Amino acid sequence: MRRLISAVILSLLSITILNAASIYDYTMNSIDGEPTPLSSFKGKVVLLVNVASRCGYTPQYAGLERLYERYKDRGFVIIGVPANNFMHQEPGTNTEIKTFCKTKYDVTFPMMSKVSVVGADQDPLYQYLTSKQQDPKAGGEIKWNFTKFLIGKNGEILARFEPGVTPEDPTIISAINAALQ
Repeated sequence: MRRLISAVILSLLSITILNAASIYDYTMNSIDGEPTPLSSFKGKVVLLVNVASRCGYTPQYAGLERLYERYKDRGFVIIGVPANNFMHQEPGTNTEIKTFCKTKYDVTFPMMSKVSVVGADQDPLYQYLTSKQQDPKAGGEIKWNFTKFLIGKNGEILARFEPGVTPEDPTIISAINAALQ
């Protein structure tokens, strides 16, 4: 019976993911626990990044903040999504994560509540983002912290950048500039 229930739930999640047209079909909770419909970012270019405070890539927060400051007045936003999936590198509570980001990197871009970006408890947004059926180029399992998804003004996935591609890498800058046109 449990297997049947699990199969039904998995089927319903798959149908939901395949019926989603864009990131605007999802709602996440802000780092303060407030529901945040991603449709509130309609018309903006969005860089979604799964982040962690105790990772070798954590210094990318500084580059993300510089990128946000550089482009925010042109309709660009970064959304940080804490996740503790990789070697427990984001063990803190949402309050601890928010404090860390503010005091260490003076982060001003929107941060969401901690979610899972891989595995059986993967957040629905990340199920959508990593679906090969949804987007064969950008789809595929998240490999590590600081994977970046560039989302166009209409909510479509434009590009995926792996963790080693820094926020100020020319390929990201070029993609952001093209999306802002």
